[in-house]
Amino acid sequence: MKQFLKRSILTIAVLLPFFLSAQDKPIINATVWGKVTDAKTNELLIGATVSIKGTTNGATTDANGEFSLITGQKLPFTLIVSYVGYLKKEILINNGKVEIQLEENTNQLSDVVVTSRRRQESVQEIPIPISVIRGFTAEDAGAFNPNRLKELIPSVQLYSSNGRNTTLNIRGLGSSFGLTNDGIDPGVGFYVDGVYYARPAATAVDFVDIDRIEVLRGPQGTLFGKNTTAGAFNITTRTPSFTTGASFETSYGNLNYIQAKASITGPLSKKLAARVSFSGTQRDGTIFNTTTLKPTNSLNNLGIRTQLLYTPSENVNITFAGDNARQRPDGNATVVAGVVTTKRAAYRQFDAIIADLGYKLPTTNPFDRITDADSPWRVNNDFGGASINVDAKIGKGTLTSTTAWRYWIWDPSNDRDFIGLPVLTKSQGNSRHDQWTQEIRYAGQFSEKLSGVLGVFLIDQLLTSDPVQTEESGSAQWRFSQSSTSALWKTTGLFDGFGTKTTSRLKTLGAAIFTQVDWTITDKLHLLPGLRFNYDKKDVDYKRETYGGLQTTDPALIALKNGVYSNQAFNFSVNENNFSGQVTLAYKASKAFNAFATYSNSYKPVGVNLGGLPTANGVTLIELARVNPEFVTHTEIGIKTRPTPQSMLNVTIYNTDIKDYQTQVQTAEVGVNRGYLANAEKVRVRGVEVDGNIRATNHLTFNAAVSYTDGKYVSFTNAPVPLEETGGTSAFKDISGGDLPGISKWAGSIGGEYSNAGKLLNLKGNYFIALDSYYRSSFSSSASPSQFLNIEGYALLNGRVGFRASNGVSILLWGRNILDKNYFEQLLPAAGNAGHYAAVLGDPATYGTTLRFTF
Repeated sequence: MKQFLKRSILTIAVLLPFFLSAQDKPIINATVWGKVTDAKTNELLIGATVSIKGTTNGATTDANGEFSLITGQKLPFTLIVSYVGYLKKEILINNGKVEIQLEENTNQLSDVVVTSRRRQESVQEIPIPISVIRGFTAEDAGAFNPNRLKELIPSVQLYSSNGRNTTLNIRGLGSSFGLTNDGIDPGVGFYVDGVYYARPAATAVDFVDIDRIEVLRGPQGTLFGKNTTAGAFNITTRTPSFTTGASFETSYGNLNYIQAKASITGPLSKKLAARVSFSGTQRDGTIFNTTTLKPTNSLNNLGIRTQLLYTPSENVNITFAGDNARQRPDGNATVVAGVVTTKRAAYRQFDAIIADLGYKLPTTNPFDRITDADSPWRVNNDFGGASINVDAKIGKGTLTSTTAWRYWIWDPSNDRDFIGLPVLTKSQGNSRHDQWTQEIRYAGQFSEKLSGVLGVFLIDQLLTSDPVQTEESGSAQWRFSQSSTSALWKTTGLFDGFGTKTTSRLKTLGAAIFTQVDWTITDKLHLLPGLRFNYDKKDVDYKRETYGGLQTTDPALIALKNGVYSNQAFNFSVNENNFSGQVTLAYKASKAFNAFATYSNSYKPVGVNLGGLPTANGVTLIELARVNPEFVTHTEIGIKTRPTPQSMLNVTIYNTDIKDYQTQVQTAEVGVNRGYLANAEKVRVRGVEVDGNIRATNHLTFNAAVSYTDGKYVSFTNAPVPLEETGGTSAFKDISGGDLPGISKWAGSIGGEYSNAGKLLNLKGNYFIALDSYYRSSFSSSASPSQFLNIEGYALLNGRVGFRASNGVSILLWGRNILDKNYFEQLLPAAGNAGHYAAVLGDPATYGTTLRFTF
């Protein structure tokens, strides 16, 4: 049955474009192109919203001030055009090419149009807490990847010690903090043009030609194909245009920073248009390695995206897209941030160990930005894919089919001991991930009072060790692993070259049916119920074998080696199904006030431990291989308001309870690579979010957002002890009531921009100056709360000044962290819990210039 379902959906996806293209073509070609300009200065207006009156079809103007609408509407029809600081305009058009001029309006904010509910609508009318960052806003702010979005949206948390170990959370939930285990699904959906990215590492991609980024907070499983228990990133790229255009951008900065971007679009024929986009980023490292005598932690990213838009009829759009990204930084080094005295015997403390080995740390100040890591670094991260998206207007709605294949290849080599001693000389957790996804949904108006979305989703994933994952110890391992005063630990060559080779295969099949409807009870009162059915099947085959070290038959020496690495193997199959859903009541008192209340439950599938299992008395705890699914219960109340035409203010209050919360925990065992997964019995996150904008004058705008987030383990009775309690009477601890990691109680951002008309040389345009500040309070950086692994709060200040010419030329000077604040992003115990811990450092002050040209 499952195979039949999978094959049927894929067959429909392949045949659907040909079936739809064969339908009778409407008489009139209503594809419309045009541009929006200032009525007085003829300046191109970038980011203006253009929609067809009475429909959900719309677009925003690109960097050339141009837009493209492909619709089944027959001319003539009316366009509604709005832009910040200008009067909204309705214009009746009779042909496919139009220029629209807008008059300035005193201080009025325009609507932001989004598509997260599978229709074009104002963000202020959606009964969902959602933040929107336009592409050109992100570009000007230097937010060229998701990591930098957290400085614009306080509810977002992103942590990354390397590509694989990337955590993308919303309201502190989504993925396990700190270290990534490939055996669990993320709780935050990451979509680009409707295509789901299954692996957290793929979210580390640089943005390429982004139109807008929509961040939805809270469970969204009744709107999106893949279940999303914490929220979703819905990213839309700029589409191919039938009007020829291009944009080029180069940036230069300190640390030899160079970034280049380019995008070219235009028609290939009457019904076929293309867009090719490129992004490349390079920067020297921010940490100096005294072993290699060169900087490490550089940037070296390349990305390309190509799209073809085919319009066989007015009612059908078919988009073919392909992308590829490659990252080759010179390492992801951490620096030793401190040393904790554990509860182990004196000879097992870090300072005593390195003294016996004649070693000294290169510095005790992490902000000297110095490491002496002695293992070779390799951080090869590759991902990409291809997709076919079909949008067909049928009746009063749109049928959409999205078929996609994506891959991720991770080829690393790390130094897991963080120091210049040969303790762990190899850490090569190679992985290959392939996914096929198919989503088919219909969104539209079902009747006069009923609209919504109905869809099916299928995902087929294969994750392998590609072909083997390697961990290997060096000559200093004996002293760090030494757990007794026996002379056997000093046996020559006992641990030299002793390691493991792991092969694993995880096959995952997921399917879902989802729907959400909007029932118009009255003009002001709407009821929005949603329902989802999930099916998840996982087949895992895991095998780890030891090799190397001293070859011996002495049982005592073998026991010492098994205490570091042991053979492990397991295989099993699990399949589960689940119903989840939500109901929202929305009340639109007026155009200036929209209130909503939501109750939902959601589900995150069963997980599998793929990083090695802990042992007890020499016995592998096979029962920990399977991790129970999460069950989420969520409530929230929100209001969206426009206190004045010049301002916007939104408030959301929420509470999320999770049963069997999937968390990644650290253990003292070297052989458990990157920690292991466990279930906390119950977790609760609750908070308040406030965000707003105000246009003080036609030249001055402000924006601000603040979030209060309280995340607790309500019950976690069998958690591993924190670093400082390693070696005590128990390896586990009841941490109920403790703080969840990665969550600041307070986080906020505030920014403003002033602009004014002027000339640069002979170019007409606008001068501008902008400042943005981001703050977060202290937070725990340990799954089990630790008094040593807490990160102090910090604030960052970013700024830019420049000139935007009406002919498409822009030049700006920018600075990030311009006050050169020293801060930690993560604190991580070293493998084995010897007492030292390392830090992922935030970037120092960076500054540079950007030149952009569009036509």
